[in-house]
Order: sequence, then C-alpha cells, then structure tokens
Amino acid sequence: MAVKIRLARRGRKKRAMYDVVVADARAPRDGRFIEKIGTYNPNTDPASININNEKAFDWVMKGAQPTDTVKAMLSYRGVMYRKHLQIGVIKGALTQEQADAKLAEWVEAKEAKISGKVESLSKAQADAKKAKLEAETKVKEARAEALAAKQAEEEAANAPTEEEAEAEEAGQDAPAEESEEKTEE
Repeated sequence: MAVKIRLARRGRKKRAMYDVVVADARAPRDGRFIEKIGTYNPNTDPASININNEKAFDWVMKGAQPTDTVKAMLSYRGVMYRKHLQIGVIKGALTQEQADAKLAEWVEAKEAKISGKVESLSKAQADAKKAKLEAETKVKEARAEALAAKQAEEEAANAPTEEEAEAEEAGQDAPAEESEEKTEE
C-alpha cells in the first residue's frame, strides 16, 4: 500500500482551506484518510501552516511520500531537514546531540525570519493606513478651502461696493428731496 501525505480540500467556494492528511494513494482527494496531521490556510498572509511536526516526521520516516505542495510545507516547517539529519545519525555521520543542535539553530533562525516578515507586513499595513488618512485629510482641507473661497466670493458679489453704497445713500436722499419739491408746488 502506497501512503501519501497530501492535502484534502475543505471550505467554501474561492475560500479554500486544506487539511494535511496521510492517506492511501488510491483513496479520493477528499475521501478516506488514515490520519489528519495538520491544516493549511493559503488565504492569510503569510499562509498559515499548522502541522504536527512529530506525526509528520514519523510518517516521513516510515516511508510516506509527500506531494510537492506538502513537501514544500514540510520543508518550511523543518520536517524534511530533520529527516535529513536523522538519516545522517543513522549512518553515523553525526551524533543525535549534534543533529538536535543543528535543528534547534535552524528552527530559531526560521522563526526569526517568519516573525520579521509578519512585523514588516503589519508595519506596511499601518503605513498604508496612515498614508490613506493623510490623503483624506488633505482632500478635506482642500474642500474646506474651496468652500471658504466660494463663500467669500458670494459675499463679495452680494455686498455692495463703496460706490454703490454711496449711490444708494444719495439715491435714498434724492427721493426725499423730490417729495419736498413736489409738496412746495
């Protein structure tokens, strides 16, 4: 019986999530499996890979063949590197302590790299949000200035000029004088 470590799809349309399963190679993709060893969510950034490394390592050492995608995920999580080191221990090239030390160093470096990426993504998101807020503020200020200028123009157009004001005052006096002249006649 050929055993594969592969993905089983679940989730809704266009929002797929996957279970990482150990299954007989003849079983359908989403059908019968031997054991579920983790999950994979490609919808997050970076993609969420939750695999039980111990179970995955046991199955890989027993001879289970991972598919290309799962092999990449196992490499990302350090399972394939651990297999490589364990084969070296079995052959006598290095001791178990040396292999464990190398694996611990590799895992530490990998975790630092992952956390750095997560921090850079969150910083980029915060910067984008700040830039968007600044752009909105500039647009709001420009609109306020345009509105103030328009109101000033309307007030200037509606307010009479000095000459018109003097003419109006003279005009108001003129009809009173005319009415006095008419009464004298």
